[in-house]
Amino acid sequence: MQCGRLKDRFGLPWQIVPRIVGDMMNDPDADRTSRVMQALLPMTKLDIAALKQAYGHA
Repeated sequence: MQCGRLKDRFGLPWQIVPRIVGDMMNDPDADRTSRVMQALLPMTKLDIAALKQAYGHA
């Protein structure tokens, strides 16, 4: 499933979000969060390196 989503053995959906993604999305800089969101949307598997690059980490 897309972006860390999965279903457990009971059929309940979950989404696993690494803490760093939450930290990036809660940044007060709207340009940074927009770049991260644009990088995140097409992903089927979370690529933390690509998200860090979009965020502006070296």
